[in-house]
Amino acid sequence: MGLYESNYLRLARLAGELRQLPDCSHSHVPGDCSLLLAVAERAPYTTELALTYLMPAAGAAGGIERIPDLRLRLYHDARLLEACGGEEARERELVRRWSRNLMVNKWLEYCLERGHSFQPGAASPPTD
Repeated sequence: MGLYESNYLRLARLAGELRQLPDCSHSHVPGDCSLLLAVAERAPYTTELALTYLMPAAGAAGGIERIPDLRLRLYHDARLLEACGGEEARERELVRRWSRNLMVNKWLEYCLERGHSFQPGAASPPTD
């Protein structure tokens, strides 16, 4: 649960008040891909989110790819954020959840270090 709590805190730094997220938010930082945060579903105690980079697609057709295209579940009262996945084999479920949530944790920290923010006026370029 410590990892889920850390994910929640990092997303809160990135997006502000998590109970009041707009339906769709973009963060643009020079030298990095655009970051998209979209609310997929709202419930009294949880919110389902999609978090992704919008990357230029390879090839002549162009377009946009969503990589990684993550589904996240916010547990508001518990102050936890879990990366969700598809159907999984029970014997590997814990390992897969840990890996997914560790990746979310590292990616949220990376996005913060790059200066991304979904809060108006809060985005700033990295200080490196």
